[in-house]
Amino acid sequence: MAPLSTKRRKLDDGRSVSPPESETAETEQTTHLGSQARTQVQTPAQSRPKRTADDDESAIYAGGLYKTSLFKLQVDELLAEAKPNYEKRLKGVDDLLRKLKGFIEDIGDRDAVSVSEASKALLKSHKITIPFPDPQPDKNAAYKLSYKKPSNVNVVGSYASKTMDKSDGLLSVDMVVVMPVSMFQEKDYLNYRYFYKRAYYIACIAAGLHDTSKNDLSLTFEYLNGNTLHPVLVAKPAPGEQSNTDAKYQVRIIPAAASSLFTKSKLEPSKNAVRSKDATENDISNQPPTPFYNASLISDCSFEPYLKFLHSSAKLSPGFKDSCILGRVWLRQRGFGGAVSKGGFGHFEWAAVTALLLKGGGPKGHSVLSPGYSSYQMFKAVLQFIASSDLAAKPIIFEAKDLTFTKSNKPTLFDGARGLNTLYKMTPWSYQLLRHEAKTSLGMLNDSTFDQFESTFIIKTCQNLQRFDSTVRVSYSPQATSDVSCDHVSSYRQFSSKVYDVLHEGLMDRVELVDIREQDLPSWPIKSSGPPEQDHSLQVSVLFDPAKIDRLVDHGPAAEEKKAAAKFQKFWGEKAELRRFKDGSILESLIWPAGSAHAVFRNIVTYLINRHLGKESSASLVFIGEGFDKILPASSTSMKHFGSLREAYQIFEKKIRDFEELPLQLKQLSAASPQLRYSSIDPPVFSSSQPMKVPADVLIQFEGSGRWPDDIVAIQRTKIAFLLKIGSLLQAERGVTTRVGLENEDFPLQNCAFLDVVYDSGVVFRLRIHNDREQTLLERLIKDKSSDHHTREAAVLALSEYKRSFIHLPLHTQSIATHCTRFPLLSQTIRLTKMWFDKHMLLGHISEELVEILVARTFLQPYPWQAPSSVMTGFLRTLLFISRWDWRLTPLIVDFTGTMTTSEVDSINTRLEAWRKIDPSMNRTVLFASSNHDSTGTVFTNKGPSKMVASRMTALARSACKLVKDKDIDLDPRTLFANSTSDYDFVIHMSPLFSGDRRKEGKSKFKNLELQEKTDLVLVGYQPIQLYIEELQRLYTSSIVFFHSGATSSVIGGLWNPQCVEPRAFKVNSAYASKVVDSEDGDAEKATIDKSAILAEIARLGGDMVARVEVQR
Repeated sequence: MAPLSTKRRKLDDGRSVSPPESETAETEQTTHLGSQARTQVQTPAQSRPKRTADDDESAIYAGGLYKTSLFKLQVDELLAEAKPNYEKRLKGVDDLLRKLKGFIEDIGDRDAVSVSEASKALLKSHKITIPFPDPQPDKNAAYKLSYKKPSNVNVVGSYASKTMDKSDGLLSVDMVVVMPVSMFQEKDYLNYRYFYKRAYYIACIAAGLHDTSKNDLSLTFEYLNGNTLHPVLVAKPAPGEQSNTDAKYQVRIIPAAASSLFTKSKLEPSKNAVRSKDATENDISNQPPTPFYNASLISDCSFEPYLKFLHSSAKLSPGFKDSCILGRVWLRQRGFGGAVSKGGFGHFEWAAVTALLLKGGGPKGHSVLSPGYSSYQMFKAVLQFIASSDLAAKPIIFEAKDLTFTKSNKPTLFDGARGLNTLYKMTPWSYQLLRHEAKTSLGMLNDSTFDQFESTFIIKTCQNLQRFDSTVRVSYSPQATSDVSCDHVSSYRQFSSKVYDVLHEGLMDRVELVDIREQDLPSWPIKSSGPPEQDHSLQVSVLFDPAKIDRLVDHGPAAEEKKAAAKFQKFWGEKAELRRFKDGSILESLIWPAGSAHAVFRNIVTYLINRHLGKESSASLVFIGEGFDKILPASSTSMKHFGSLREAYQIFEKKIRDFEELPLQLKQLSAASPQLRYSSIDPPVFSSSQPMKVPADVLIQFEGSGRWPDDIVAIQRTKIAFLLKIGSLLQAERGVTTRVGLENEDFPLQNCAFLDVVYDSGVVFRLRIHNDREQTLLERLIKDKSSDHHTREAAVLALSEYKRSFIHLPLHTQSIATHCTRFPLLSQTIRLTKMWFDKHMLLGHISEELVEILVARTFLQPYPWQAPSSVMTGFLRTLLFISRWDWRLTPLIVDFTGTMTTSEVDSINTRLEAWRKIDPSMNRTVLFASSNHDSTGTVFTNKGPSKMVASRMTALARSACKLVKDKDIDLDPRTLFANSTSDYDFVIHMSPLFSGDRRKEGKSKFKNLELQEKTDLVLVGYQPIQLYIEELQRLYTSSIVFFHSGATSSVIGGLWNPQCVEPRAFKVNSAYASKVVDSEDGDAEKATIDKSAILAEIARLGGDMVARVEVQR
């Protein structure tokens, strides 16, 4: 969709109040807290060169992707909107920083003591347990622990450079405390010695602040970015402090080391720094590398080098800072962060990668990014780099020669100048997800037809149920993993890696992506013994390949490939079997039970987890996502029933074309029914004893002829003769019954007849004749000024109905049917979405075609995701779009053919703008839905909904999306379809004899009795409740708005028109029954609507169909 005008956008971040990710080492400068204890911040003019003129910047955007400067305006607005109000959000933080610096500098030194003595002393004096990483240090270790005053205390991160962004949670201000070099020895990089001393140092600071802060501070420990090697101290104003009762920030005190403390070559990714106790000098080279441990240590020594590096990059490129803010927003909207549990790629990693690409990374050592790039160009180029570079298969090394790497599935972007693999916190699954998101975003930004700004930066795409097709909760089983890794990989992380490896190999090409989310590590009070126990279950999410996920046979290696076959058999166990296929090949194979996509997926995952991780883990598996398929009626998740009807339609079409007795040559037979475009809620179930309840609409058009009358009414009568002739020809064949029906009897200018064709198989078609001469005659009648006003109005209505029924509906049916075959899940998603509208009693106001267009947009213009690969994601993304659609200012545009141009989109926007000027109150047209087939945007919306119903649609969609967000994987899909009637003024309860529940319908008789039944053709197409509702709407259109749920609705809700309820002067020709009420001011008597009389009349009209009328207000 393209907006009519630029407007302020609120980031759809939906963040929860949780410890923010690290702001450390991503800023361009450091602020030293000197003797005056005042934070100094450089001005933008001081920190970077003067930017280019606005006209030049606009020219860059205007000459780029979108051909206009609109994108630049949106980016500028985003950058301004993303920056927080420092004075408001961080009020009092400077005072707190000065106070903390003073407290830390006043902490006294502690003499070097053994590990055992240090632990006992802190526990006895302050009840503080030192946050040592596992494995715990040897109490009899030869090295000593000590505390000395820090060599430097710096405020770092986004606060110092004023590059923070808004957050609904706490804003984090990072303070680095540099430990003095004299505390360490040359070999402290080995066997956790540095990290033990670091943990003791932060515990001493916690003890000192606890003594001196006088309960003004709330102190807790937490792990920086979820790395258990990096405990930090978090200080927040205590709740009782009057000046900071509502503080929305926290200060993280981070111990760090000097950059020169250790030799970088000893901590390269291929080196081992955690050695076994009995290892000799000769064994060291054979021990496995410890890349994570080494990188964790190097990162503690890299604060100052990265600060200088990023600052120089900002000076080199004017667009660097803003491109990093764009990257930060992009990452946050996709759920990425610097924490290990958030993928290990946050805004620091983005800034570091951008800075490295300004230095190199391209062919022959050239830089990937040009310093002259604008912020948007730089942002897009970084996305391109992430998407196109497989850093797991082919690592990239900057400024480091002769560096070797152990083969791994983890990504490597090695910054040789600072000795750090920038991506060391990433996992194989988070890296693949990052690349997937980058590729999708590049597709958005390369879309030159539609504005994808909101999809790129505004919409939050990391909601699990909208993002992935299925999620599996796997309980952690320590027995499934080996001993603790020497590279500080916990048993929990080993379990995660094993789950990923097993599912990645076992699901093969059935899925495009496997993602694992671990639990966040909680913070804990400084006087607690450690972090609280938590649920160690994993959340495994997958993205299906819809064409392969339900495959029942998997082919493995050939029998001749002994090594590959043995590996296949070892992985799959007894499930693998050798089979001969029709082409003569003999292959290792896997056979899975038939079922839905989710059922096949469940069987495979359960088997894999049981075989490779044990019965305990497989027994506790919880699958989320398959509940949406089960909501559809008749449990029909395939297009089998629709396929049977389509086959019958093709036979019917061939039969019609073979008739030579017709007076005119057949030109075209067109389907015009939801059942023939795979989109009806109920599948077309039929049998010889139970014909279709709703006939499938078909249009027949003959070649042009001068023998047609020149009168529109006469043409309608001539159609009856044609239908009778067709009926007689069809009935000449055995097993076919026909009958002619009349419609639109009160509207003589509209089509007046149809032909029902009933086959013995139960298939029913409703045939109408399309004569293109009708349009010419109606247009002539409208232009005829001699015609009276009522005749011309009737002609306008007839022309609108003609275009809808005979021109646009066949094109729409063809498009939807075509795309339902292209996207196998489109049919089910449309049906499920229609059911949502139906359950909320909106389908009587909103046309089925509009719902189909809304769902088709989700598949054809799927950004910010790729096309849905499950019913759940298709349905929930459609609801999300509806909840965000500002239909007052923005049209719905669907490009069915992929050929729509920017000028066509602009023309549609202009047309909506004109409509809103003509009808600002939206009394005539509320929703504007355009496509390749309908540039007017009103074909399927000119009859409704009203502004009130459209607002209710939006409100219900927003409530549904909020429920999805709040419940997440604990969502019960049925709750989205639950409807309350409490909002209505009165409710009409229909008799069970005339209403029915789709889920209860079906055959309940014995087969022999069923065969004895006679087909009652009178009931074909007969829908008494629908006729009753139409009668009520016709009679009370000005006083009541009715809501109902389908043709088998058991209740009908009603809302009184507020204008009719208000007392007003009595009128003889009032459109509704009224009664006299006493006037409060003593003036003439006034009248108001007589509710009781109207409700009694409604009950009388319904007769036996109405069980009771419940008045609610």
